[in-house]
Amino acid sequence: MPNSWIAQRTSLFDSSGIRKVFELAATMKDPINFSIGQPDFDVPEEARLAAIEAIQSRKNGYAITQGVPLLRDKLQARVAAEYAHPDRKLIVTSGTSGGLMLAMMTLIDPGDEVIMFDPYFVVYEPLVKLIGGVPVVIDTYPDFRLDPDRVRSAITGRTKLILLNSPANPTGVVATEAEIRGIAIVAAEHNVALLSDEIYREFCYDGPFHSPATFNPQTIVIDGFSKSHAMTGWRLGFAHGPAAVIDEMAKLQQYTFVCAPQPFQWAAAAVLDVDMSPQIADYRRKRDMLVAGLAGYYELERPSGAFYAFPNIQATGWKSKELADALLQKVGVACLSGTAFGEYGDGYLRFSIANSYEKLMDAVERIRKFLVS
Repeated sequence: MPNSWIAQRTSLFDSSGIRKVFELAATMKDPINFSIGQPDFDVPEEARLAAIEAIQSRKNGYAITQGVPLLRDKLQARVAAEYAHPDRKLIVTSGTSGGLMLAMMTLIDPGDEVIMFDPYFVVYEPLVKLIGGVPVVIDTYPDFRLDPDRVRSAITGRTKLILLNSPANPTGVVATEAEIRGIAIVAAEHNVALLSDEIYREFCYDGPFHSPATFNPQTIVIDGFSKSHAMTGWRLGFAHGPAAVIDEMAKLQQYTFVCAPQPFQWAAAAVLDVDMSPQIADYRRKRDMLVAGLAGYYELERPSGAFYAFPNIQATGWKSKELADALLQKVGVACLSGTAFGEYGDGYLRFSIANSYEKLMDAVERIRKFLVS
């Protein structure tokens, strides 16, 4: 096949470091996988049964692009009750990644600048570049706090979008109300779009979740069921924001993803009222164990949310990629180099706590023994 067949945009980024480690770990005997943020609890029974019922009752065709009305109406009612924005509209998307892509395609023209915070989720920068945008990265090391004044200073005449994620992947940091309000106000003052990735909003362990949509009605929010209800393989997300933006996202979805999988939309409608607090409490317990287990071995900003810890390993003398490779090859613990999450990540690792408590304890013990050997 001639190399000239391959579009130049594919050279703008490499394969995800997460996928590479996940695939390598799958070839090993009994690895402990700290690498991927996939819940270890199962999809709730109510959702499984509803999905089966939808399939058996032949709800297997295309859904309308905006989403199955039952699910969309339930989600819209929740959003309206939380924000009471008369112009806030909702669309069901094919996963949160699909929602992110639709939002960026709607908002970003080639050459537009997008402000994001390093470290960031691995898809952010490639998505921006894929659409022709220019990432403008704000370094948040070493404490991963968000500074509205630095955001204000980064805005130029080309700034189109601020991309925010709290609770954050990969750090597990939850932005404070003051941080969120400050960034929301900066975006409004400068007429810059604000896109808030809130897929981990249910996983706040030490305090309440804050959305910038509370302070800035023009905020576009991305959310979904992958983390809160373990529906990672069901590819079911949703987005809400100003009607003009959501309408354009719906138009683009018609020509790309078409719709989210219909049977799983019926399942999501059935599971919306299921209490997931026991699973959240279990992840808080795992977070506490991991923080205690790593104390004295790595420097760690205590994660207050999401599934992750992002320890500073510089005192060990290892580079991130080399230590991640060594932990996998020597003791069978798969984790990720901080370099997968931005420009400044060398000297950090990302651990996912989305595993059983017993395996987490085993992994911590293996890591500790390796570091003192």
